[in-house]
Amino acid sequence: MAVNHQTEVAIKQDRIPKAGLHVTYSRDPPRKPLGSGGPIKKAEKSIGHDEPFLVLNGDIFADVDYKELRAMHEKKKAVATISLHEVEDPSRYGVAELTNGNRIRKFIEKPALDEAPSNLINAGAYVLSPRIFERIPVGRAVSLEREIFPKLAEEGLLYGRVFDGLWMDIGKSEDYLGINRTMLDLITDKPKCTIEKGVTVKEHVAFEKGVIIGQRSVVGPHVVLGRNVTVGTNVRIADSVILSEVVISDSSKVEGAIIGEGVVIGKRVKIAKGCVVGDHVKIDDGVELAEGVSVCPAKTISESVLTSKCII
Repeated sequence: MAVNHQTEVAIKQDRIPKAGLHVTYSRDPPRKPLGSGGPIKKAEKSIGHDEPFLVLNGDIFADVDYKELRAMHEKKKAVATISLHEVEDPSRYGVAELTNGNRIRKFIEKPALDEAPSNLINAGAYVLSPRIFERIPVGRAVSLEREIFPKLAEEGLLYGRVFDGLWMDIGKSEDYLGINRTMLDLITDKPKCTIEKGVTVKEHVAFEKGVIIGQRSVVGPHVVLGRNVTVGTNVRIADSVILSEVVISDSSKVEGAIIGEGVVIGKRVKIAKGCVVGDHVKIDDGVELAEGVSVCPAKTISESVLTSKCII
């Protein structure tokens, strides 16, 4: 689990089988991340040079019409066409100055608020021509947003399409939990799981298969429990995402947190708002994690952490 990590996935449409989606993973070299452009260059042989391809940022939740984005890309004969969305504060994002013909005149990554040319930001979905490969150097970190897009804009080869649908940056834990709340509020079905007597389930929640909840526990509102999660007795869980194979022992409390796969939480543990616990962490009995604590994967936490920090 990596809430703040941005990933790009490039998929050729004609390689999606009818029965499902075949996914190939590519990892950056250890301690040498390749940025947002380097992994695309690395995938050049897999993607090929026959047609445009789609690139999606993994930390964005958006309702983008990809067919319309591709149609504009082909009509304009662009090297890159990016989705754009209007926000109040564009300083956290790449910002585009758009002409009437949908050409991006200027692209600036994370400008100061008073220097932003507009409120239209890079919404994290691109259609790229194979010509993009000629512009990405091999073997080093490359930023599409700082190196490639500004040059394409100068050359008149960068286009944008504005959309008004749902869009959220989920690169921060609070935003990730926010979109989960939004999606959970759309659920009307009751969860199907093993629930002991005296358990309270507050709307809205989503449970995967194999969930077990012990007596006198209270789960919800806005809780996701992944596959085979086991919740002990007298547990309190609210506004949290709990991934698969997690054990939460008796009398523990989790509120406003993200818990990774395979985590074991002992008895009488308190995990506060804004905490992110990585995969396969073990938290001993009686431990308290203060607001905003992050724990890296496979750590054992035997003492309380009472100030916001990252446990490496």
